[in-house]
Amino acid sequence: MNIIERVKNILITPKTEWNVINEETATMQTLLMSYVLPLTVIGAVATFIGYGLVGVDAGMLGLKMKGLNWGLYAGIGKLITGILGFVIAAYVIDMLAPSFASEKNLNKSAQLVAYGSTPAMLGAFIGILPMLSIIGVLFGLYGIYLWYLGLGPLNKTPDDKKVVYIVVSVLVYIVAIIIVGALVNLILGTLF
Repeated sequence: MNIIERVKNILITPKTEWNVINEETATMQTLLMSYVLPLTVIGAVATFIGYGLVGVDAGMLGLKMKGLNWGLYAGIGKLITGILGFVIAAYVIDMLAPSFASEKNLNKSAQLVAYGSTPAMLGAFIGILPMLSIIGVLFGLYGIYLWYLGLGPLNKTPDDKKVVYIVVSVLVYIVAIIIVGALVNLILGTLF
C-alpha cells in the first residue's frame, strides 16, 4: 500500500485499517524508512521553511526567531526527535505489553506507533507557519485515539486494559520526547 492511501485510510477509516495493518508483516526498519521518515522529513522541511524564512516574533520577550540558523536548528531537531521518538515509543509500548495482558511483538508495536502517530506527523506540516505550530501539536490528540483503536488488533490488548495501557504509554512517550528533545536541543544549540 502506498503512503498516501495509508495516511488517508488510517485517518478516515481507522477501525478497518487497523485490521488491514494487522495482516501485514512490516518491521521497524521498513516502517521507519517507508512511512515514518518520509512524513517526518516533510514536517522537518516545513519547520525549516517556517523558522528559516517566515519566522516568529516572541513579542514582549523581544526574541525574533527567523533565519537559516533558526530554520536548520528547528528542522534538524524535528527530524531527529521524530525518528528517535518513534523508536523509543515502539520499544516502550512493546516492553509494557505483558503488564497489560497484551502480546509482546516489537514489529506490531512499531506499526502501532508509526500509523497511530500519523496525525502528529501531519500536524508538523503546520510548522511552515511557526506561530500556528501549537495547532499541529493538537493533531496528536487524534493519534491517541488511533493508538487506542490499534491496541486490540495489533497487540491483542483486552478491552478492560486498553485505557490504562494508552495512558501509561502516552505518558512514557511524552516524557521520552521531552528528554530526547532537550538533548537534541542541547546538542544543536552548541552547533548553532
